[in-house]
Amino acid sequence: MVKVRVGGAGAAGFALALASLTSGPAYSQVEVTRVETTEVEVLTRGPVHEAFAETIVYEREPDVIVMKAPPDPIEEVPPSQAPSAANVAWIPGYWGWDEDRDDYLWVSGIWRTAPPGRQFVAGYWTRSGHGFGWTSGFWADANDKEIEYLPEPPAIVESVPPGPPPTPDNVWVQGTWVWAGGRYVWRPGNWVVANPDWLWVPTHYVSGPRGFVFVDGYWDFTVDRRGMLFAPVYVNATMRATRVVYSPATVIDLAVFTDHLFVRPRYHHYYFGDYYAPSYAEVGIYPWFTIEKRRVAYDPIFVHRRWVHRADREWEGHVEADFRFRVEHQEARPPRTLSMQINIGAQPQAAERRVVVARSLTQLAAQPNPTIRLRAVAATERDVIVKHSREVMKAREERKTVEEKEARSAGGEPVRVTAPVRAKLPATPVAAKSVEVKEQAPPKKPEVSKTDASVQPRPQPATVKKAPAPTALPPTAKTAPAPVPPATKKPAEPPPPAAKKPTEPPPAAKKPAEPSLAPAKHPTEPPPQAKKDPQEKSKDKDKDDGDDDESKDKSKEKSKDKPKKKKKDDDR
Repeated sequence: MVKVRVGGAGAAGFALALASLTSGPAYSQVEVTRVETTEVEVLTRGPVHEAFAETIVYEREPDVIVMKAPPDPIEEVPPSQAPSAANVAWIPGYWGWDEDRDDYLWVSGIWRTAPPGRQFVAGYWTRSGHGFGWTSGFWADANDKEIEYLPEPPAIVESVPPGPPPTPDNVWVQGTWVWAGGRYVWRPGNWVVANPDWLWVPTHYVSGPRGFVFVDGYWDFTVDRRGMLFAPVYVNATMRATRVVYSPATVIDLAVFTDHLFVRPRYHHYYFGDYYAPSYAEVGIYPWFTIEKRRVAYDPIFVHRRWVHRADREWEGHVEADFRFRVEHQEARPPRTLSMQINIGAQPQAAERRVVVARSLTQLAAQPNPTIRLRAVAATERDVIVKHSREVMKAREERKTVEEKEARSAGGEPVRVTAPVRAKLPATPVAAKSVEVKEQAPPKKPEVSKTDASVQPRPQPATVKKAPAPTALPPTAKTAPAPVPPATKKPAEPPPPAAKKPTEPPPAAKKPAEPSLAPAKHPTEPPPQAKKDPQEKSKDKDKDDGDDDESKDKSKEKSKDKPKKKKKDDDR
């Protein structure tokens, strides 16, 4: 019997391993005990595991580039309890990037009820220029045996619904480009009949080193039915160098999950928790309810929640008002770590601002009416789950090896495909067949619109090389003000010439004005000396009356025009 010590309620559930499960005993031979540790911190905010919520990005932006190489993966084993729902699979965690620490954090593994008829293809970190960028995972069709890599799709054609929805149960889904006959053709948007138990994830593309992968639309479970999301943890360098085993023990409360939800298109991740400071908008972390207005991405979670509250015309306004309040009142924001949550809970005077973001598995199981019904996972079953977890990580490395090898020329430079190419899809144990039982099956797949060959493709407006720094923002369109004012400690700077959009914009490049989500900051006023009053002008004129030099008279006339021209520029 091998003993593994695991962090207690105030720690992370992190194991100080006396043996590694990579080459050591089966999980059923491991005895787990608990001990406090300060080398690991449980976080109540951070990136959401990509298999729990998949992002849909329409308009490409420079990806987040990290200068540090990701550490070796942590040996992670599933908890001893799992949701009692069918088709629940354990999907291992991975390293995510945290700007605040300028370091990696561990995005914990999750229990996930796989969408019917889908299989999970895990994402990975890959070298990009002088740094590292994230290549997203995705839910592929369960019948796919190969991945098809396509050339970059054209810029999205912004379209509006042709009129009011046919029924109150319809939601509008943006159109997309599809590859047909050796080129891209435009497929207009369409109405989808919403469902209270299912959420439609529209067709989209996933970018990678080799090319773009077409992911057809599919029905997914609503957030509360997807499984169990565990809190991320920060592991210091000392602990990373230790041979360790980690078992998540802190669960994110899905009842408050969407109350503090953000989207980061450049990193292809959802974020949850306290990201209310205006500085987070500078690195591209936006509140979920603004994504639709930005036209760069699509948030199926927000679209579904808005439909659920369709009878409340003020619901969307309340969501925005709650966000504004937390931006302006730091004390109203959720705690950032589990220890902060525990400390706030111990203060009687802080009862009004107490927000429970996460709970331990023990607390969750002890609830009289738990939102997630749990079952015990037998030791022998955990052995099988650990084996499957390693298969997922192996498939991740196989995908990375194939895509990186085939995507680089002899000189090591990335090479994008100009015609479709296929590669073997690595086998994964995380897959769900289509449900045959009508009561448990998702709705019928909605019909799509016919393609329109008259729409001419145009290049992406931000087809640029990946940014060299994680905090660099792509330039904002001139017609749309920034959604969140920049931090006051950094003066506004003009965008660098290399980041300008191509001269040939998409058909509807003009974006609607977006709401300001933080106290507005007025532009800098022109210097007082730039605006002369009439008396000062008269004095200048008298001073020059005695001068008979014709060249000075001409110079004086030019000087009179400069303030007027300056004023016109200011007015503009």
